[in-house]
Amino acid sequence: MSDILKTISFDHVSIERNGSAIISDVSATLSEQRIGIIGRNGSGKSTLVRSLNGLLPISGGTLRVHGVSSEEGPKRLARVTGFVFQNPDHQLIFPTALEELSFGLRQIGVGKREAKDQGFALLKDHGIEQLAERPVHELSEGQKQLICILAVLIMEPKLLVLDEPFSSLDLRTRAALRRKLDALEQQIVFVSHELDALNDYDKVLWIEEGQVKLSGKPGDVIPAYQRHELFGADFHFAGAAVS
Repeated sequence: MSDILKTISFDHVSIERNGSAIISDVSATLSEQRIGIIGRNGSGKSTLVRSLNGLLPISGGTLRVHGVSSEEGPKRLARVTGFVFQNPDHQLIFPTALEELSFGLRQIGVGKREAKDQGFALLKDHGIEQLAERPVHELSEGQKQLICILAVLIMEPKLLVLDEPFSSLDLRTRAALRRKLDALEQQIVFVSHELDALNDYDKVLWIEEGQVKLSGKPGDVIPAYQRHELFGADFHFAGAAVS
């Protein structure tokens, strides 16, 4: 696979919401397999990643995701980018887990029977086939979030974006879901306030006031962010250009 087909490219990207600039002139090339995004609430993290599957349009610059330009429209971006929200109740729309997994396949032309068979097979692969016909409102928060992830993965996206997906989960459930994510082949962009979850990632971006404050290895970016949050100081970072 060529580099452009496994790369996210922001080229002077800006995003406005309700007439206000949330993301301003961001440029970054992300070809690493595991990418973390950190920053305080309101910094623009969620706005930035929601552009990756067309949930939010960009207002300036150029965005390409695995060879697909944002100019091709949200439907094309959504075919290469799967998105998992913080709250599974904002994502689950069907009464049962199996219906949730089958829906996306039906939307792209897979027959009803085949879609159900594929959905059940994926649940079985993850050891939760017993949840297939359970009402989703009866599931634990961890089970709901796993169903959301599987409903995205069944569409075989090239990129998986997770926006604070574990914030309401207990430590044991978080650890189990992280292990499942670590085993995936897809490129992952993970927005998280849990900085330790990103220690083994390939790259971390620190977003501050709608711009990339620092980009690099977790061992460089995370301590700098922690110092900034602790002391409220503005640091000068040598060699902090976005790559």
